[in-house]
Amino acid sequence: MQVDLEVDGAQVAGLPRFQQAVFQGRRLRQFAIGLGALSAAGLVLALFVGLFAPLSLWAPLLVNQSAALLVLVAGLQSAGWITRWRAEAMNPTLPVVIVADDTVAPEGWYERLLERFSQRSVRMLGQIGAPTLWLGAWALLAAFSVSQFWNLALPPAALGLSASVGAALALLLAFGLLVVERQLAQENVAQWPEAGALAQLTRVAIICLVLGALCLLFASEESIWPVRLAVLIGLLPGLVAVELLLRAVLSLFSPQREQLEPALLARSFVADMLRWPPQPLLALQHELHNRFGIDLRQIWAFTYMRRAFFPVLAVVAIVGWSLTGIHEIPLQGRGIYERFGKPVAVFGPGLHAGLPWPLGRVLNVENGVVHELATSVGEASAPVVLEPAEGPAPAIANRLWDASHVNDKSQVIASSRADKQSFQIVNMDVRFVYRIGLTDQAALVATYNSADVPTLIRSTASRILVHDFASRTLDGLLGEDRVGLADEIGRAVQADLNTLDSGVEILATVVEAIHPPAGAANAYHGVQAAQIGAQALISRERGAAVEATNQAQLQASIARDQATASAHEINATAQATDLKFSAEQKAYASAGQAFVLEQYLGQLTQGLANAKLLILDHRMGGSSNAPTIDLRTFTLPADPASPRTSAQPGAAH
Repeated sequence: MQVDLEVDGAQVAGLPRFQQAVFQGRRLRQFAIGLGALSAAGLVLALFVGLFAPLSLWAPLLVNQSAALLVLVAGLQSAGWITRWRAEAMNPTLPVVIVADDTVAPEGWYERLLERFSQRSVRMLGQIGAPTLWLGAWALLAAFSVSQFWNLALPPAALGLSASVGAALALLLAFGLLVVERQLAQENVAQWPEAGALAQLTRVAIICLVLGALCLLFASEESIWPVRLAVLIGLLPGLVAVELLLRAVLSLFSPQREQLEPALLARSFVADMLRWPPQPLLALQHELHNRFGIDLRQIWAFTYMRRAFFPVLAVVAIVGWSLTGIHEIPLQGRGIYERFGKPVAVFGPGLHAGLPWPLGRVLNVENGVVHELATSVGEASAPVVLEPAEGPAPAIANRLWDASHVNDKSQVIASSRADKQSFQIVNMDVRFVYRIGLTDQAALVATYNSADVPTLIRSTASRILVHDFASRTLDGLLGEDRVGLADEIGRAVQADLNTLDSGVEILATVVEAIHPPAGAANAYHGVQAAQIGAQALISRERGAAVEATNQAQLQASIARDQATASAHEINATAQATDLKFSAEQKAYASAGQAFVLEQYLGQLTQGLANAKLLILDHRMGGSSNAPTIDLRTFTLPADPASPRTSAQPGAAH
């Protein structure tokens, strides 16, 4: 219960917590300084590690442990302010009277504004209080540190001897904090009311240190869980820091009196859950009763909810367990239903019902999903780097014979050198396109007969390739044997897989590339160049022959078309003449001499069409006088204003 000095000022000397306030404040100050120095060193070390090794486990681990220590420092300092108030209440000091001196007021408006702002800032900070500001600062620093180093994508790595040393130091510090926590937990509430809350905050730091030591001890290149756990440790101090920050903000709205004993601000609901057995409802009930005076035990509805909680929880658990028997199979998958560990059916896509887990379960199997598998793979640990679309081609796209490829597999093949038999190494990139068989039996055997289908196909293909290439030669492989090589390898691999009852179906076999030795590659380049040159000459001569043939065909076609046109033209002219002659005969038979005269006049008109004629009528000049034609020529003087005139020379009678 809080003490009000205005009412109980004379009775505080008899209270145990006031009597031990000085001793408790000294202990809290020593713990806070020591843990603050450790947390500062951890943050600085984490900062340097983050600068030089951003993907190391040390950076988030050190930050999370330092954040847990900062939360504890915030609680220790908050309790220290309370012990300081109690010590001052035990030995009150006389108030110092400040006599205002006659200072000159600022003259300018800017100086007056700064003075007024300074006074209001000091008054506001005094109302907020130093405990609230320090608690908010520590909590904000802890939450900010955890958020800056949060990274769940850290790769696993072996830390060596430094991990063992760090784990030993963390466990040693955790043991020291455990001793402090036991002392705080055993304190009497009447002598030190804040000891219980401080013990819970100490547990936060202990848990973070112990989990960090486990991460360091089990860190390796194969284990991913130590890295993930080292990052997830920051959730606990982060939640506590956020809660303390929220409490500091909410305390601004609570009335504060200097004569009233302050309450501990650094209480954490999250830290109070770190007890066994955890009692969250009881802790919430005590918090509501202490803070707001609400007693949930007097409310009938909450009493009924507490009594019905476990039966309802049991019913929900039974219903949830029963729903584990409902299985959803995706469209591209199938499911093998096991009842008491024995496969009884193969489910297709859709919803299916069965016995709940673990009485019945469904193993997922692919349904028609096509995969591509190379016979050889590179380093599994090498990260895949995405190349930009507009950038240069990746190195794996280099198909030159003298380039190394991660998916090439070396094969020993027979060859001849200087009329002697020898062996050479050929690199090949052979890929298989496969899928799990579409039948139910194929799904069953692929699931239960093969632990790793890609490894089975790769080992089978390697054995087939060794056996197949042992009977081939380099010349044949680079020549006529390459055409049916993929089909033969595919059939052999499928036959072995069927013998093993694997349930795998080889859809296609692709020989991506064949890389012979350097000497054979150069010789084969020359052979290919000669073959390409010969094919080019053959194609050029064939083109010339086709061109000459087409020209001859064109000339013959033109001559034939001209002769045909001339024949058609002569035939048409003859037919027109014959028709005209027949028409004239019919006209003469009908009209007689009139037709002849008409033809005569027509021919005469046609012949005299362009002649200059002068037609005289014999009846001109009377019956006895013949017509007279004046053919004389008269030459007149040239007159530019008048048109030229001429007359016929002479006269004619």
